[in-house]
Amino acid sequence: MSGTRPSGDNRTSSPERPLPVGEDELERALRETLSRRVDTPAPRRADPAGEVLRRARRAGRRRALTGLALAGVATVLVTTGMAQLSGPGGRDGTPTVVLGDPPGLSVSPLPTAPTPVYRPGPVRAELDLLVGDKLDTSGGQRRELTGVGGVERAQRIHDGEGWLLTSTATAAGRTLWWVSADGGAPQVMLAVADAVAVSADGRQVAWRDGTDLVAAGVVAGQLIAPSRVAAPPGVVPVGFTGDDVLISQPDRGGMSIWRRAMGGVPGTANPDVRAVYGTRPDGRLVGLVTTGSARQPCVALLDAARGLTPTRTGCVAGLAADGLGGVSPDGRWLLANGTGRTALLIDLADPAASPAAHPAGPPLAGAVAWTRAGVALHVDAAGGLVRVKPSRVLAGERPTPSTLDGMAPGQRPVVVADTPALPDGA
Repeated sequence: MSGTRPSGDNRTSSPERPLPVGEDELERALRETLSRRVDTPAPRRADPAGEVLRRARRAGRRRALTGLALAGVATVLVTTGMAQLSGPGGRDGTPTVVLGDPPGLSVSPLPTAPTPVYRPGPVRAELDLLVGDKLDTSGGQRRELTGVGGVERAQRIHDGEGWLLTSTATAAGRTLWWVSADGGAPQVMLAVADAVAVSADGRQVAWRDGTDLVAAGVVAGQLIAPSRVAAPPGVVPVGFTGDDVLISQPDRGGMSIWRRAMGGVPGTANPDVRAVYGTRPDGRLVGLVTTGSARQPCVALLDAARGLTPTRTGCVAGLAADGLGGVSPDGRWLLANGTGRTALLIDLADPAASPAAHPAGPPLAGAVAWTRAGVALHVDAAGGLVRVKPSRVLAGERPTPSTLDGMAPGQRPVVVADTPALPDGA
């Protein structure tokens, strides 16, 4: 083998580099190679600390999401347990009273209250109105109340918590519904009760249950801390004065007080007191009493602390004896029925004298409700809404009824009583 290429090689010829390389040439080539490596920027290495921080952040987010999910599950379980522990109250062997839910319904966890369904309503009265199963608020909104019918009285609950609705008397008794302001279907609180009375602030209820009188507080649609006492036949609750229950004896006449907070029994009835119209700001009750041998109906201020003893009495010519009426929030005016087929606006500034009475439009056919501004609303026998403003009555105006749009034949609106500026008994 020789170091020369054969002439028949088909490779392209190129200038041949001499094989011997000197030390200077090697040193120069090495320096050039190193200088090119310095001029070329090296690629960036991975950041170990940054990678660790990023992994820690991702793990923290996963743990946070897992914790929120577990907290939600725990909240649902606790809510379910509380709902089961706060089941209906009551006493065994009392089927006529429903605390919370009607008999036969199982206790289930309280559902989240849906947003109440409000629709524009046709009425803009100073107070809420109930027409059939529709509640028209004073703000001009309409809410449909499923399962509610035959309501006779309606009362707002203090602090805007909702409404209490009492049905008319039927052969089975009366029904009391609680309607939450937050929405949801109306809830039956009492069923088949012989008589029902609601306090002016909507925070207390009293009813007749068989041979007993029962009273309880109202909290979030539940009847709490009930008091029960045996009562004579025919005695029924008709109202409240503070925490005390006003008791009436329709068959024999007269009224008394049940001081339930003191664990007492209904007091001896005052036979001269026929009805209580309402309460003045000083705590005295305005009542209907009969006086003299003729048993003339008169207006009196009653002292609840002394068994409804009249402290001042004034007789009004033509005052009806049916006991229908209501007292204005300032205690100045009484709107009651007269015997001459008209309502009377009676000035209570000096009940000891003969109070001045002014004709005030059609007679009352049921309860009267006063606004905080001092305007009375009631419904007449024909179902018309009557608005009585004392200043206009004093000026000689005779209030006339207004027909509400959209009412079915034979339907009557119910004026919802507002709560006082201060809760009853506060």
